[in-house]
Amino acid sequence: MAEQEERLRRFRLLVFDWDGTVVDSTAPIVSAVQTAYRDLGLAPPEESAVRYIIGLELGKAFYTLSPDLPEKSTEELLERYRYHYMLGDADIPLFKGIDVLLERLNRENYFLAVATGKSRKGLDRMLRQKGLMQCFHATRCADESFSKPHPEMLLYLMDRLGVAPEQTLMIGDTTHDIQMAKNAHAHALAVSYGAHEHDNLHRAQPLAIADSVAALDTWLLMHG
Repeated sequence: MAEQEERLRRFRLLVFDWDGTVVDSTAPIVSAVQTAYRDLGLAPPEESAVRYIIGLELGKAFYTLSPDLPEKSTEELLERYRYHYMLGDADIPLFKGIDVLLERLNRENYFLAVATGKSRKGLDRMLRQKGLMQCFHATRCADESFSKPHPEMLLYLMDRLGVAPEQTLMIGDTTHDIQMAKNAHAHALAVSYGAHEHDNLHRAQPLAIADSVAALDTWLLMHG
């Protein structure tokens, strides 16, 4: 019976974004970016602009915010951002219920993975902090691949775990996640409780949009 259910399962690999999908880090990221600009005497970007770049590799994120800044200033912004973000890093919580959901998915023998704009050092630190180091079968970070929405992260994870694109579901809170999945010929499910607004996610045309972890759990039970 279990083997029959496995054959009928739509997805074998569930790939989670990290910031804004697994951990509630949108507000700390926005605050750290804006404070970094103030440290250098620069006008901070609007919150909406910062929310848009969440999920991108940091260098690409700051270039997107301020493409005309000289390289030295961008490097200083990165340094100040890391300083302010790390002040509260350990206090960033998991979204309520996400740990229970991940435990259930593991019991049901899905392959679980992470594709994130974080660095390898940053992701591993948070996985240890949250007790999730053994939860995922594979992870891929922005300093190991091209930044989202380039498909390299997903292509690597699918190859590593031997899962075809049509059996792979990317779960994330940004349009970058959705576009990355499309570029990799995989599927995408959006969550609207993170960085990008519901309307923008809808325009990117994911399979569906979950407005909470509970809704995500329900969708996976019904469609996964």
